[in-house]
Amino acid sequence: MSAPRVEESVRAANAAARMELPFDDAADFEDARRGRIAPLSSPLVTTTSGRVVWDADGWAFLDGECPDCVHPSLWRQSQLNIIHGLFEVCEGIYQVRGADLSNMTIVEGDVGVLVIDPLISTETAASALALYREHRGDRPVTGLLYTHSHVDHFGGSRGVVDHEDVDGGRIPVIAPEGFLGHAVSENVYAGGAMIRRATYMYGALLPKGPAGQVGAGLGQSTSTGTVSLIPPTVEVTHTGQELTVDGIRMVFQMTPGTEAPAEMNFLFPDHRALCMAENATHNLHNVLTLRGAPVRDPHVWASYLDEAIVLFSDRADVVFAQHHWPRWGAERIDDFLATQRDLYAYIHDQTLRLLNKGFVASEIAEQLELPPSLAREWHCRGYYGSVNHNVKAVYQRYLGWFDGNPARLWPHPPEAAATRYVELAGGADALLAHAREAFDRGDFRWVAEVVNHLVFADPGNRDACELQARALEQLAYGAENATWRNFFLMGARELREGPAGTAVPLAPDFVASLQDGQLFDAIAIQVDGPRAAATAMTIAWHFTDTGRDYTLILANGVLRHRTGVPPARADATVRVRRAAFDRLVTGAAQPQDLLAAGDLTIEGDAALFGELLGLLDPPDPNFAIVTP
Repeated sequence: MSAPRVEESVRAANAAARMELPFDDAADFEDARRGRIAPLSSPLVTTTSGRVVWDADGWAFLDGECPDCVHPSLWRQSQLNIIHGLFEVCEGIYQVRGADLSNMTIVEGDVGVLVIDPLISTETAASALALYREHRGDRPVTGLLYTHSHVDHFGGSRGVVDHEDVDGGRIPVIAPEGFLGHAVSENVYAGGAMIRRATYMYGALLPKGPAGQVGAGLGQSTSTGTVSLIPPTVEVTHTGQELTVDGIRMVFQMTPGTEAPAEMNFLFPDHRALCMAENATHNLHNVLTLRGAPVRDPHVWASYLDEAIVLFSDRADVVFAQHHWPRWGAERIDDFLATQRDLYAYIHDQTLRLLNKGFVASEIAEQLELPPSLAREWHCRGYYGSVNHNVKAVYQRYLGWFDGNPARLWPHPPEAAATRYVELAGGADALLAHAREAFDRGDFRWVAEVVNHLVFADPGNRDACELQARALEQLAYGAENATWRNFFLMGARELREGPAGTAVPLAPDFVASLQDGQLFDAIAIQVDGPRAAATAMTIAWHFTDTGRDYTLILANGVLRHRTGVPPARADATVRVRRAAFDRLVTGAAQPQDLLAAGDLTIEGDAALFGELLGLLDPPDPNFAIVTP
């Protein structure tokens, strides 16, 4: 990658950050290296076919001095995140870090080990477990625990345990109440758009290097291997609940609605070790993630952090999470959790104070700054979440997308607005001339905004695409937030090269884990309403392997389902194995394949089944984001 051109305004802002922040504080580096037993024995992880899904050595360039094209604070965070390997947290508790976006925690029991959060991919999870066994012995997995319902904390499950051992009751799989419903609905209902946007957020397709992907703040990136999901067999339902697995005692705190809709913290009382899941990490987290998700509740988040202090702080000598590195010592634990608590509470409370004075989300985001006592704490910096977009999320949570100004109640959609803005500017040449002057002044935010109108009005205008790409690059080079940087750089890439695809497809295990009703809901979301509006049908549906019956009714462009057989004659009756139908839904099989195998039979008007499938409009895994 050639040396990037960094504009003077970006260079100066990054230099100022070097002077303002406490770069002489080395405590995080000491904590991140503490207890390291060995580095990753195989930094390169591949599939059985040889495709690379993780390359820890790809960020070796971070060992050097921070260049002008990276915010120095983000460079520091990424340097911390690349300290990889097997670490001892305390006697009997180990972590594999730097093997994926998240950490795998391994707790030794009487016979085997409890694995906590098996990363994203089966390949990276298997590699992490192999590293542990290489240095601690070939202990069997006697329990699996998911801290919460995000894919980087369960996706590698089949890489560490066999489903047969779980089904046979030999290995318990523990998760917070509501885990499965949230895990699969988030990744299926809006999964197409979320996965697509996550490709931009984590920058997994960007070249690694000073001018490209330098990290993701929460970790370095997402692995791109095989995503799996083994459903839990044991639910944790209430704070104070205790479980013992293979002699390992745990005391739980339920924290729904914080970093995930289903999440929990827990104490290992015999180890005096506290796991905070993803509720307290070494950065400001997201109230609303840029990939998209339901808005989280920072008020509840702060209250649960306070509750954790009350419940556990005097019973722990070390606190760790499923990202980043631990912190040791009672006083340091209290300070860390209290500061994290106040971080989310401050953003929540001050946003509400200002919105009640009439400021809208964008105005509050520009004026709200953290107090110095929080802003100078490295673990409060916005490497993953940011004050700016978290403020907007709090506003959205309470007041929604509409800011109350009727002029913004019914705006034109992007392309229609774009043609009007270009006309208002006096045409493409005039708009570009204005934007180039703004670029020379260092007003890259305005360049990105105004030139985007020309891109949407005339996507074939290469001068416009290139100018916007250059502006996005400068915004990236000055961004402390890793996900902002990745979005800016992916946007520049799309402008120059077109959509780049999606890093990881929808996992078949997500579809297999849907309840029948959720599966039919997921199909209903794909019905092309305008094309289906004049079609009416009733199909009796029988899953032959589970014995469950449903009625599917299509009318008015809406597909709905009811439990049980239809009250009147159905137009057709479909009998199908649920497992086989899952393969049809994911595209792994075609109807003729199921018919030929005897997994599918249709009685009555057999053409209706094909007609129904023909009315589905599946997600586009490669839709454009910064171009029309």
